[in-house]
Amino acid sequence: MFAGIKEIEAPQLAEMLDQKADVQVVDIRQPAEIASGTVPGAEVMPMHTIPLRIQEIKQDKPVVLVCRSGARSAQACMFLAQNGFENILNLRGGMMGWAGSGQQIGLPQTA
Repeated sequence: MFAGIKEIEAPQLAEMLDQKADVQVVDIRQPAEIASGTVPGAEVMPMHTIPLRIQEIKQDKPVVLVCRSGARSAQACMFLAQNGFENILNLRGGMMGWAGSGQQIGLPQTA
């Protein structure tokens, strides 16, 4: 866990998605990385575009950030927290953790 960053495990996120919870999932990897799949329903927002697209990130519901291993998304969580976001979660282990726990891989959603 990164200092002050809340994390969510892949099975917890999968359960939220199965229950149709009102959550925004944002994959911050580069398009070439995302081409092989992502968390089902995730929006594509490469990390370097977050400052320009910050208004697209919801403040009224949980937001889960996803990267390959959880390190870049933790950095993005810290950036968003510094900009007033409170309900930001990092997917622990990123897509490696997601796939490693046997979760379904989906196609990316374009924003």
